[in-house]
Amino acid sequence: MAQKEHLLAAVDIGTTKIVSIVGKLTENKKLEVLGMSKTASKGVKRGVVLNIEETVNAINLTVTEVKKQTGIQFKDVFVGIAGQHIKSVRNRSYFNRDSYDEEITEADVQRLLDDMYKISIDAGDEIIHVLPQNFVVDSETGIKNPIGIAGKRLEGNFHIVIGQIASAKNIAKCIDRVGLNVEELILEPLASSEAVLTEDEKEAGVVLVDIGGGTTDIAVFYDEIIRHTAVIPFGGNVVTNDIKEGCSILKRQAESLKITFGSALGDLAQDDKIVTIPGISGRDPKEISFKSLAYIIQSRMEEIIDAVMFEVDNSGVLDKLSAGVVFTGGGALLRHLPQLVKFRTGLDVRIGYPVEQLAAESIEEVNQPMYSTSVGLLLKGYDNKQNHKNPIKDPPAEGVKAEGESEVPDGDNKPGIIEKYRKKLEDIFKENDPTFPEV
Repeated sequence: MAQKEHLLAAVDIGTTKIVSIVGKLTENKKLEVLGMSKTASKGVKRGVVLNIEETVNAINLTVTEVKKQTGIQFKDVFVGIAGQHIKSVRNRSYFNRDSYDEEITEADVQRLLDDMYKISIDAGDEIIHVLPQNFVVDSETGIKNPIGIAGKRLEGNFHIVIGQIASAKNIAKCIDRVGLNVEELILEPLASSEAVLTEDEKEAGVVLVDIGGGTTDIAVFYDEIIRHTAVIPFGGNVVTNDIKEGCSILKRQAESLKITFGSALGDLAQDDKIVTIPGISGRDPKEISFKSLAYIIQSRMEEIIDAVMFEVDNSGVLDKLSAGVVFTGGGALLRHLPQLVKFRTGLDVRIGYPVEQLAAESIEEVNQPMYSTSVGLLLKGYDNKQNHKNPIKDPPAEGVKAEGESEVPDGDNKPGIIEKYRKKLEDIFKENDPTFPEV
């Protein structure tokens, strides 16, 4: 039974592929991937579901395959969300407690979290995540966990991820149509960072860049705190399209060229090498030089890198990124990408694989950057199940107002001023009239 409780399932709905994955956590907190299935994604563009039928068919294909592989029947799945509609804001909230001497409780922290779900957002948007950054107790700043500390004023700084309601509902509709239930929607860069980043990197300061087919996802960490998240609405597919247009070839030929012979640095490409592409429908073949191909790729990759650095600059911790940049996702395997990024930004670069979080028994295929989000959905989902309380589903903690209860300022459960006044009048009437009824 204990083993069954650690079984996890996830569906990664990407622009180029849809992946269903099942795993379990081992005793040493490593993830053992028991089964995985992927298929081409045709109903998704830039991380957003545009064709429900095609997406449902693809999800159903992978879910059926992974159930057959593992023999495991599952109902609840963690699902990733990304897309150009995703945005993030920073906000803060505070309240004054009754006493300086009482310790801060989990209910006090939950109250601040609940307040963040009530902030004003645009019509058609919803809050996906509220991520605590740090807390302030009285005048003491930079506290990561205030529970147990005595103080009167509790203040919290939060990173809030916002997305479109319609996009989230379309994802839920697709999952529901294949007979599954969305246990939690998880922002994809948060999932990827769970799979490939180390705790040391998060403490030192690091940028996670997940280059997918339709989007490039970004998460910035410093001092073990999430500082910024963003989704750039283009990824590996725009590079493929540039090759297609620049070389006047088919899209599948452009994708094959990019993977097999592509380079992100034109200066490092060989001058004297060419690749011959068969002509369309019997036409003459085309000869494309490695150098020309590399310069086409470099031009678009520089644009993606500049967009990433713009978001990193917005995080306010650009000068504190001691661990540099970690690239993951299918686009991270582009030849000479680390050299281009280091040349353009001056930051250290490495390619992120999910190997650190995987148990030795896991299927070998999953240890690739393109599966970082899929693996991360399982890890992040398990972490949220263990540590995160859902303020909607969970009963209110002690001291937190439940729906339908009367409002008591600052969590004070003592009688209000009207109640005290009524009691005083009762006592006066009782003194003058012994027959006055009890209320």
